[in-house]
Amino acid sequence: MIVCIAVVGHQNNPLYIQSFTEADDALKLHHIVHCSLDVVDERVNNPKKSGPMINETFLGLLYPTENYKVYGYLTNTKVKFILVTTDLDVRDADVRNFFRRFHSAYLDAVSNPFHVPGKKITSKTFAERVSNIVKSVSFNTAG
Repeated sequence: MIVCIAVVGHQNNPLYIQSFTEADDALKLHHIVHCSLDVVDERVNNPKKSGPMINETFLGLLYPTENYKVYGYLTNTKVKFILVTTDLDVRDADVRNFFRRFHSAYLDAVSNPFHVPGKKITSKTFAERVSNIVKSVSFNTAG
């Protein structure tokens, strides 16, 4: 189950963050998203250490915690998408598919002529589309 999705700008400024759990977990999920930015920066700035991902936008599993797994995606404009899930056994193909759909929704939102680049995404249409994508996703376990 997806518990949090975030869009973070190229200067690590939060553009959109949505948690899909109780309010008690929201702060913890924001912290997890914030901590994952260090892993993203490490993978982007040291591609030799993290494997052959020079032109790859899907960053894969950033790090697991006891209850969550955190996945990352980097656009060509250095905007980062962070996904936090409670499913501990997820196929990369399913996460890639989610990020493709999410990226498409993001592109539609920032292509709006009334959106100011680099500012928070406040579009209700984007929020509804993200909610629909999250509800429609069911990660198949790898086992």
